[in-house]
Amino acid sequence: MRITVIGTGYVGLVVGACLAETGNDVVCADLDAAKIDGLKRNVLPIFEPGLDGYVARNQDAGRLTFTTDVATAIATAEVVFIAVGTPPDEDGSADLSHVLAVAEAIGTHATRELVVITKSTVPVGTAEKVAAVIRPRIAHPFHMCSNPEFLKEGAAIDDFMKPDRVVIGVDSAFARDRMGELYAPFVRTGKPIIFMDIPSAEMTKYAANAMLATRISFMNEIANLCERVGANVDLVRKGIGSDSRIGPAFLFPGPGYGGSCFPKDVKALLKTSEERGAPMEVLRAVEDANDRQKHRLFEKVREALGGEVRGRRIALWGLAFKANTDDMRESPALTLIESLLESGATVVAHDPAAMHETERRLGDRIAYARTGYDAISGADALVIVTDWNEYRFPDFARIKSALRTPVVVDGRNLYDPEKMRALGFTYRSIGRGRE
Repeated sequence: MRITVIGTGYVGLVVGACLAETGNDVVCADLDAAKIDGLKRNVLPIFEPGLDGYVARNQDAGRLTFTTDVATAIATAEVVFIAVGTPPDEDGSADLSHVLAVAEAIGTHATRELVVITKSTVPVGTAEKVAAVIRPRIAHPFHMCSNPEFLKEGAAIDDFMKPDRVVIGVDSAFARDRMGELYAPFVRTGKPIIFMDIPSAEMTKYAANAMLATRISFMNEIANLCERVGANVDLVRKGIGSDSRIGPAFLFPGPGYGGSCFPKDVKALLKTSEERGAPMEVLRAVEDANDRQKHRLFEKVREALGGEVRGRRIALWGLAFKANTDDMRESPALTLIESLLESGATVVAHDPAAMHETERRLGDRIAYARTGYDAISGADALVIVTDWNEYRFPDFARIKSALRTPVVVDGRNLYDPEKMRALGFTYRSIGRGRE
């Protein structure tokens, strides 16, 4: 199938590379000439495990190409995925300007009957708006489809190639047949393709992310209460996660959710609910709880250092909002860094993938270490912000000797509290009783 993906961000690249992997002829188009030039040389603008191999392999095979010529990419396509950004406006609503600009280009340059797919995360009603822009400009039949993505950063290739389910909203039998054919290779093990109307598909994406964000904020609040009552959130998590009605996923407490999806999608869904007169008070509380949680690490650092951080040197392990990505959007590390700097501390940080992106955002406001152990040399405290595997089993004797004061604030509960105290550390974690 001849496929065009417009937008070479996180979603567009994964979609394009994975569809090429199953034999389709895929063109990824973007107006950013520097990004396209890099992609042609297999230089990716994001870090995602395994994606570089997919891009290189399918470029070499001639199944995947990159271009800035959006018009030609549309003209040669049978299927067009819209995968451009939908950043939040100041009021929290999704900015659809890029999506609608692509719709205008599709209407202008299409040369045959098309299936047009909104792959970007968009509010309910967006496909209808896209169709309204295309309709007066196009000279051929077209069919709208909503195909929300459910890709976890750090595991996106597996999520696309081996999905739990594929959700597809269609407005015609033609679109249903084409999309069923396109996704058939990915559901051979029996996972479902769930066809539905377009508004329901659009809503499914937001509902899924809102539910996951709710679980995270709920567990963080349980963890905070555990600290007050002397309970251990690790045991509570296992106790409730073994209930088949609840399950174990997304029940790990931490410094709050971040990234490109949950914060933006929660805000957009709240905005939609307000506009439609159906306020979502639970989701509003989820967002408020997450905002509070992002300040918990700073509070723990300050308490562990006797109430004062001014003049202290604080080492951070982890900057990305989660492991296996370089994504800094809404990262809890940014909140912690700002609080530390405002309070007169200096910060030195290490991250396996996000150093360049952090430096782009913060410049020389903080120091950057080549290794995690370089970061802690002479520091007054170590803070674990991101749960990268390389931080899970460090040399604790080396950490203790490198720190000026043996203080560890573990925002991901990677280490055993009793062991850390036995080794002589002042240790703080999230929700594991009174420490």
